[in-house]
Amino acid sequence: MQDGRNYLHKTVRTLVYISLILWLLIVTLPMIWLFYSSFKPSVDIMANSWSLPKAFDLRNYSNAWEKFNVGSYFINSLVVVGAALFMTTLVSSMAAYGLTRLKIKGSKFVYSIFILGMIVPTALTLVPLFDLLKKLFLLNSLFGLSLVYVGVSIPFSVLVLYGIFISLPEEVREAAKVDGASEWQTFWHIFLPMARPGIITVAIFNFIGMWNDYLLALVTLIDPEKQTLQLGIANMVVALNYKSDWGTLFATLVLTILPVLLIYAFVHKKVVEGMLMGSVKG
Repeated sequence: MQDGRNYLHKTVRTLVYISLILWLLIVTLPMIWLFYSSFKPSVDIMANSWSLPKAFDLRNYSNAWEKFNVGSYFINSLVVVGAALFMTTLVSSMAAYGLTRLKIKGSKFVYSIFILGMIVPTALTLVPLFDLLKKLFLLNSLFGLSLVYVGVSIPFSVLVLYGIFISLPEEVREAAKVDGASEWQTFWHIFLPMARPGIITVAIFNFIGMWNDYLLALVTLIDPEKQTLQLGIANMVVALNYKSDWGTLFATLVLTILPVLLIYAFVHKKVVEGMLMGSVKG
């Protein structure tokens, strides 16, 4: 009987490993192909799309950065996403701390409002959002797009950080109050560092969503010089369809993916730790 259970356990574990390896190949092989194809001339890509590049030529990247204005789009995306990420992280952290630690009347109702913000589809907000930004003179503005990202990201951020802050021990806050720390000092110097893995996790998910956004940027930005990377890629695809410059297009896609991969590679341990923080209340 015991041998049968051991055999079943090994079989299930083997099947799980095989499934994970297959999934890894499905995810990574297209990215590897995209990466090495970005160094190939378009002629070589059309002749043999699976062959390795004869030499790692950077002309595709220089063409994308200069000729198709990808450098400007890239900087615009960094500015918009960086500002939005900072504001979202700060505001949602303060909101989660206040909802979990300050005994404010109606805090549960406020928390419910944040959750309801996740239910409204983004597509339904496009027309009123356009009208609001126009009245506030924030249309066609990078700062205006940053504020839109903040408004869209805060409900999710508060939801996750609420579970993280409520899992932190209340005894720490009480000890800080005994030592004479103000509420702001307790939040900034004690709870914020304790919740750092969870905050990093939320920031990573928000970064991916903001960086890959196309719809909100399309509605908000009109001037081509202010467009973000996703809008620039869409324009570039239309232009390159008539030229078949696949090497330049692949180089642009690599530049789009690379920041997300690099950031996740440096903080992936914190992401896993942050996902586990709010699972059990302390």
